[in-house]
Amino acid sequence: MPNIIYRDYVQIPVERVGVLVGRGGSVKREIEDTYDVKLDVDSSTGRVCIELLDTSDPAKLLTVKNIVQAIGYGINPERALKIFSDEDSAIHVIDLKHEVGGSRNNLVRIKGRIIGERGKARRLIEELTGTAIAVSENAVAIAGKLENVEVARRAIEMLISGSPHSVVWRYLYAKRRQLKRRGFILWEPRQLPLEELEGEGEGEEGG
Repeated sequence: MPNIIYRDYVQIPVERVGVLVGRGGSVKREIEDTYDVKLDVDSSTGRVCIELLDTSDPAKLLTVKNIVQAIGYGINPERALKIFSDEDSAIHVIDLKHEVGGSRNNLVRIKGRIIGERGKARRLIEELTGTAIAVSENAVAIAGKLENVEVARRAIEMLISGSPHSVVWRYLYAKRRQLKRRGFILWEPRQLPLEELEGEGEGEEGG
């Protein structure tokens, strides 16, 4: 029986524990089997203990931490597992309270700019950068290839600071062309006219 050589902890919201575990333990089991780790999930506190086995590559510990954190912030488990199967992937979390203060009205307004009407703004950022984005109560989590995460982070920070949506879309299309030339992007997003997106998300919380 393999020995445990290292353990670390991740805190996730209690309401995301069921998603991390999965139906019948399927998600938890897939993570354990894929990365040769053991997950001990406390359903009452949301504390997740990750135990690295001596048969596993130590680098996998950070990967599993990223996967658990991404799921905890609201990213779909299937997407999280796929994203972090690439060793060049990363997760970045923007603390909205730190950015805009504790005012609920400000938080709702800023989240509305990021999400957009019926989630259109968030989806477009995801499509143009090839990232997964989750907007929770007080934070925005971005997961994907490191280079693409940085572009999505900058776009979201522009929205937080008040840049018009049309300016952000132009920035994203320009960065996407750069990334594509460098081989970081290999897909084609659905094309939406910039004029259709101007003002997208203003004052909407979306979903």
